Amino acid sequence: MKSFYWALLTALVWGMVPLLEKMGIAKTTVATGIFLRCTGVLVGVILLMIFKFEAVKGAFSVNPKAAIYIMAGGIMASFIGQIFFYKALKHGELSKAVPVAAAYPLVSFILGLIFLSEKLTVAKCFGVSFVLAGIILLK
Repeated sequence: MKSFYWALLTALVWGMVPLLEKMGIAKTTVATGIFLRCTGVLVGVILLMIFKFEAVKGAFSVNPKAAIYIMAGGIMASFIGQIFFYKALKHGELSKAVPVAAAYPLVSFILGLIFLSEKLTVAKCFGVSFVLAGIILLK
């Protein structure tokens, strides 16, 4: 399947998740919500171990520096970022919190320019402008 279609499926799934989380976080604390979300990730890890054990074995042969980068991303996204996101969901509107939080490509864009020497193009500048405009409009 082409990358574009996988990305669309990702958007579909990730688009449904905040609704579930908003409904759940309204009835508990942020810390409890993070615990429960991580429990869901643990269930996923167990399923991965059962159905794709070669991926688990492969994790032990990954370059240590690459493994640290990926694990750091997991801590930042699934723990630290999730705490901030749950606070936004708990105290704000879903229709505002999600689009602003989903502006993370803007941060990635800037970091890609700085650390990965990615090219700045007119199309990317337009895209960044639209993201910024969306954030400003939702504030």
